[in-house]
Amino acid sequence: MEKRILEKINSPQDLKKLSINELAQLAKEIREFIIDVVSKTGGHLASNLGAVELTLALHYVFDFRKDRIVWDVGHQTYTHKIITGRREKFPTLRQYGGISGFPRREESPYDHFNTGHSSTSISAALGMAAARDYKKENHYVVAVIGDGSMTAGLALEGLNQAGYLGKNLILILNDNEMSISPNVGAISRYLHQIITGQVYNKLKEDIKTLLGFIPVFGEQMIRFAHSIEEAVKRIFVPGMLFEELGFKYIGPVKGHNLPQLIEVLNEIKKIEGPILLHITTKKGKGYPPAEKSPTLFHGASPFVIKDGTFIKKKDAPPTYTKVFGETITELAAKDKNIICITAAMPEGTGLNKFAEKFPDRFFDVGIAEQHGITFAAGLACEGLKPVAAIYSTFLQRALDEVLHDVCLMDLPVTIAMDRAGIVGDDGPTHHGLYDLSYLRSLPNIIIMAPKDENELKHMLYTAIETPHPVAIRYPRGEAVGVPLDPECKLLPIGRGEILREGKELAIFAIGHMVYPSLEAAERLSKEGIEAFVVNARFVKPLDEELISQLASKVTLVVTVEENSLLGGFGSAICELLADTNVREPRILRIGVPDEIIPHGSQHILRHRLGLDGEGIYRRISKFLKETEKNK
Repeated sequence: MEKRILEKINSPQDLKKLSINELAQLAKEIREFIIDVVSKTGGHLASNLGAVELTLALHYVFDFRKDRIVWDVGHQTYTHKIITGRREKFPTLRQYGGISGFPRREESPYDHFNTGHSSTSISAALGMAAARDYKKENHYVVAVIGDGSMTAGLALEGLNQAGYLGKNLILILNDNEMSISPNVGAISRYLHQIITGQVYNKLKEDIKTLLGFIPVFGEQMIRFAHSIEEAVKRIFVPGMLFEELGFKYIGPVKGHNLPQLIEVLNEIKKIEGPILLHITTKKGKGYPPAEKSPTLFHGASPFVIKDGTFIKKKDAPPTYTKVFGETITELAAKDKNIICITAAMPEGTGLNKFAEKFPDRFFDVGIAEQHGITFAAGLACEGLKPVAAIYSTFLQRALDEVLHDVCLMDLPVTIAMDRAGIVGDDGPTHHGLYDLSYLRSLPNIIIMAPKDENELKHMLYTAIETPHPVAIRYPRGEAVGVPLDPECKLLPIGRGEILREGKELAIFAIGHMVYPSLEAAERLSKEGIEAFVVNARFVKPLDEELISQLASKVTLVVTVEENSLLGGFGSAICELLADTNVREPRILRIGVPDEIIPHGSQHILRHRLGLDGEGIYRRISKFLKETEKNK
């Protein structure tokens, strides 16, 4: 049997040997391959199915051994990976030790820039173009950005500078009218108007065709017609935003039409200056379940290919995300001042049901975390109770706003940080490992982390009723499975709780690390070592009285956190003991080391880092043995 075309593609150079018809067949085979692999590994399915033809056309026209390409976010790079020598490794997608779900410079010479957060492509590509010109080199630089990413301030800043500098830069706007959830905002509406308002493009082509038939004077009349093009554009095209910013705008072009894409890209190579090519694609293209529900298949878990049903554990506990969404909706039903904000993630943060029930109290600001936080600050200034639900990794983008616009004014803004700690398969750009460190130094802020889903309910209520900035961090995925109290109650600010009595040592754990710490204590008990286990609840303010009291009783204090050890929870306890002159016990800090944590399942990564019950037990046991040996 003759090999499939895909099996012959080991590099983009193999791609260039194919005819257009063979490219179309290859696109079909790649879709089937992506669906098959992602159904087993999970991953970003819908966005990748929508970018197959675009990727093939780009590699067919350009040579990215010398040309440069920057993919925004990287959600749509699976085809890019498959045709750049990683086809055989593709089944290891997002698995521990396998290939990343995002572009990684260390993974391939065809990955020119690491991405994972949105809206970086224009700035990075412009930097590459400026470096090219400075070094007097000659190659193309291409940035591929989704329409959702264009809502972010960084993208607009890059767009502004690129238009001003006027360097040769090709910006491809992949417009599928969705980022993760349906796009919001004026820019999204503007792009939709361009797509639906094709009067100008059709009129221009019709006039050009007609004038071309007029002998002798036809070409002169075409040149004359071009001179009034700008005036015509302003009549028929809303705003011409991109051209006003200094870009030559081309489009919209159908992003699944390979011959047209290749033709347009070849023509674009001849044009000087910054160019914006606007293409339209369909998210989930070629797989009906993903076309029908692109949001569900954005970051898909393993599924059954036949009908698109997701494979889930039976009788699994609810996710922390679900508990948050249901709790905030219940609280909002009793308190009309609660307002919820998300940055393009209503489903991902669990706020979709809140949005349905209270549409006038829900704001999706798009991929604009900085704006979302300052927007929340404005709401708080007027006596409302804003709750901003933002993934830990994405809140990093709004650190200045949290400090300047919330903390310095001591405003009652609640920040719900989903996906804190080890996130798993999405890897380094998505782990929420730094929030305790980057928030702890800010004035006025209160930082909490629940040990389980029931405590999350109480913390959320406590945060909303507290007249200060509050951040609550909770992990991705399933909660513990404890019963939920019917009513929320206020927790005393800065108070921890002793879950287990001990003698020789005290384990202070925060958030998701509480139950593994209890497991470790039980294992130590079997060896005759009795450990206090404290659910700290608060990273700021710490329970100074409880920590000082226990530290003066034991010979070893252990801190456990799913956060960077640099400046985190353990550091806070060390500082407290030093500042209060408590009889200094030995201290063992367990957490995430100062290294980049790769992608892989949460279970595997926690085990590797010693952040499960067994790992915590082994770390403490080893420390005790080494201490005893050195006496």
